[in-house]
Amino acid sequence: MMTFLEFEKPIAELEGKIRELRSFSHGRDFDIGSEVGQLEGKLGRLLKDTYANLTPWQKMQVARHPERPHFKDIVAHLTEDFTPLAGDRTFGEDEAVIGGLARFRGEACVIIGHEKGSDTESRIRHNFGMARPEGYRKAIRLMDMADRFGLPVITLVDTSGAYPGVGAEERGQAEAIARSTDKCLSLGVPLVTTIVGEGGSGGAVAIAAANTVLMFEHAIYSVISPEGCASILWRTNEKAKDAATALKITAQDLLTLGVIDKIVAEPLGGAHRDRERAMNMLGDAIEESLKSMAGMDGERLRRVRREKFLAMGAKGIN
Repeated sequence: MMTFLEFEKPIAELEGKIRELRSFSHGRDFDIGSEVGQLEGKLGRLLKDTYANLTPWQKMQVARHPERPHFKDIVAHLTEDFTPLAGDRTFGEDEAVIGGLARFRGEACVIIGHEKGSDTESRIRHNFGMARPEGYRKAIRLMDMADRFGLPVITLVDTSGAYPGVGAEERGQAEAIARSTDKCLSLGVPLVTTIVGEGGSGGAVAIAAANTVLMFEHAIYSVISPEGCASILWRTNEKAKDAATALKITAQDLLTLGVIDKIVAEPLGGAHRDRERAMNMLGDAIEESLKSMAGMDGERLRRVRREKFLAMGAKGIN
């Protein structure tokens, strides 16, 4: 059964009534089609109204929904012949970041992304998508390989941030993030990024300094989580909702600010309600972005990418 979010309580109640009606009529000799049809129409309108007016805090809840498509789901649906490549050749393997070779709609590519996991066991194994330095060094290794063989790079961002543990800091977390960001900016091949769920802090930017940055309609992208921001500024998580609004974390805000390039629409009620359709829409957007860069040489790709990021935040500065 689908997991409903706090603000979806009226939707859950209506869907429950529809299920009850169908269950009650099963095997009985009477037709309730018209009643169910009316309730389904009401449900559709309620979903549309609710999701058209989500607050930043509510969008954050949708972005973190456990049933949204994750990296493994998207790779399995959109690519063929995916061959994962493990390890950073320095310390070890980090399963919070997965990457490898694949064919996306018939074309060879390198695909890299965060994997949060789908159940308790896999979430622990993937460290909830929070990468350690070896995860970013693995991403650098794979981007180097893509550059060497002239393969476009696709990255999928879904992390609350890089892992802040002592071991990660001892192994150079900040340096690994900086080098991974620099590698993105210096690539001589097309780089397309999508924020598919949560894009948090440098842990997201490290694989997201791309020619084209796409973002799912109800995803979030921020320099710090709303809870982290509230704990720093107000010393309490009770202000997290205010922080979510102030941080401008939504796709709509970020498109206006020029931080992202395009919003990828989600099915009504969020990507978790129709995962296959959401992933198909994402695939179309990635394909369109890659086609727009066809024929561009490495120097131009690097120049356009760097100019784009250097221009961010400069508007209005003397």
